[in-house]
Amino acid sequence: MNYDTLTYGNTQVLEFPVYNMGLEQLDLSRKTLINTINQYSYIVTQKDLAFKKALMESDVLLPDGVGIVFASQLLTGQKIKKIAGADIHKYLLEKLDAKGGKCFYLGSSETTLSKIKEHLSEEFPSVKVETYSPPYKPEFDEEDNQRMIEAVNNFNPDVLFVGMTAPKQEKWAHAHKEKLNAKTICSIGAVFDFYAGTVNRPKQIWINLGLEWFIRLINEPKRMWKRYLYYGPKFVYELINKKIQQFH
Repeated sequence: MNYDTLTYGNTQVLEFPVYNMGLEQLDLSRKTLINTINQYSYIVTQKDLAFKKALMESDVLLPDGVGIVFASQLLTGQKIKKIAGADIHKYLLEKLDAKGGKCFYLGSSETTLSKIKEHLSEEFPSVKVETYSPPYKPEFDEEDNQRMIEAVNNFNPDVLFVGMTAPKQEKWAHAHKEKLNAKTICSIGAVFDFYAGTVNRPKQIWINLGLEWFIRLINEPKRMWKRYLYYGPKFVYELINKKIQQFH
């Protein structure tokens, strides 16, 4: 996909075509691969070219993080609104519930998936749901991939949610997009745990203040310290360099 600096629906932020409109303006009439980008994933793409390609070739790339929102304002002058994985998840479920649609959760543990099903039956009773927990390993072999694709296609969902943590989930969805019988494919990692209730998402007040990252760091320091305290400063350094380059 080729984009100009500013195109309808997207803003070019750090080379990536980042969605700059509201969720209600999404065109989901065709097969759509939705991913998110934040400061952590941006830094990872600098060394992981397969991950970079997967994000670059998203049909919709949501700005999931205050870092990307700030980068857009700093480098392009355009204000965009943060849209988290939890936001697109809720939006899609509401649309499915209204029409009695089907969704599939691919990833995570059987325990987490069971809790997701339970939560869905209470909050969105009209949504039909199926799940599959893939083996926990760094890389899937062809047999693993085939089993996952078959599990999804046998159910033929309107929406496929992929939760295998970044960058694994984005690369998998990108590689198998054309083989999957799902109209909307959405990589949303941490949302599986948030929705299941196995990990608490920070309260709305912290999200509104742009401090969701800080509360997540406090709640899960061992898992999150590197993302925010190592990759965060690297991202800021990158932004400063990009801004300096604009003056030359």
